[in-house]
Amino acid sequence: MRTQIAVVALLLAGLVGGNAFAKSGLKAGQSFKDCATCPEMVIIPPGSFVMGSPESEMDRNSDEGPQHRVTIPAPFALGKTEVTQAEWEAVMGSNPGKFRGANRPVERVSWNDVHVFIGKLNAKTGKRYRLPSEAEWEYAARAGTTTVYSWGDHIGKGNANCDDCGSQWDNRETAPVGSFRPNRFGLYDMQGNVWEWVQDCEHDNYSGAPGNGSAWAGSTSCNRVVRGGSWADDPRLLRSALRSDLAPDFRDYDLGFRLARTLP
Repeated sequence: MRTQIAVVALLLAGLVGGNAFAKSGLKAGQSFKDCATCPEMVIIPPGSFVMGSPESEMDRNSDEGPQHRVTIPAPFALGKTEVTQAEWEAVMGSNPGKFRGANRPVERVSWNDVHVFIGKLNAKTGKRYRLPSEAEWEYAARAGTTTVYSWGDHIGKGNANCDDCGSQWDNRETAPVGSFRPNRFGLYDMQGNVWEWVQDCEHDNYSGAPGNGSAWAGSTSCNRVVRGGSWADDPRLLRSALRSDLAPDFRDYDLGFRLARTLP
């Protein structure tokens, strides 16, 4: 309930496109599941935000600029949490994770592995699951904020799972999903726990980046972007604007994903 109130407040404040969204019949912050073992999804409203970091932000990298405005034209759904081991196993019949636990995020999955999972889940449900674009990911992670992290400009204690984040799992292992407070869109662990694959190819900076929220394409063999930082990383890698990239066949103990779904 608090999450839905927070998102409604964003709509009323003009931070997202309230009129068109209201006519759609969808409810911002509403969650749903397409099957008993499917990931729980949250409806993200359309809107506009400034992507990237200002030059004044501490620990900023050059690939986080230039800052540019991105408009997300339509609502979409995003996983309430990172895909769990139980959700992965229900589709794939196996569990590649090192840190075992049904409610822990699946890890040691490559971008290529994720697309096999998505293909099977779409065949099972008849829906249009996908990876989020990098712009959709940052829009959802910020949830109307412009601060370094979604909760403020300082890492604080007990806000995420990372090295020196002040939790019982710091720099040791993944935490069960949903162990920390959600952001204003009702999403958990957008920062920390495991790095999350997105759809986009890696680019050196945002010059020429799409402004409509779509994934930024490149060569078929390009490195793919990961966002959010992980349990093994120091706080600077959890910043909302931080970007990294990996080969699409790369797997590691701190690398997972979160699903998006096109609506309806």
